[in-house]
Amino acid sequence: QVQLVESGGGLVQPGGSLRLSCTASGIRLSINSMGWYRQAPGKQRELVASITYDFRTNYADSVKGRFTISRDNAKNTVYLQMDSLKSEDTAVYYCNRFPYTGASWGQGARVTVSS
Repeated sequence: QVQLVESGGGLVQPGGSLRLSCTASGIRLSINSMGWYRQAPGKQRELVASITYDFRTNYADSVKGRFTISRDNAKNTVYLQMDSLKSEDTAVYYCNRFPYTGASWGQGARVTVSS
């Protein structure tokens, strides 16, 4: 059974930084492409960043140049470094397979950007 546990969320001022972590069990991240998704209040869940099994990355235009996705296969963990945060980045952030295959979502990491 696949379990994904996100952590590292919190309250941060505009312009600040956060690093999210996604630790997986029941799935080997080294042979899977993974993505970070987010769902803002009243909006649909959207893909923010993805990283393939061979470390190719891609980003939504709204976060390009500010967010960095990475992975540590030894720790079976995927990260999302978020810099220059804006109020519009406020959302619950989730990790999951990329492309999304219908697997269950974790509890997410809540990120609030506010002064």
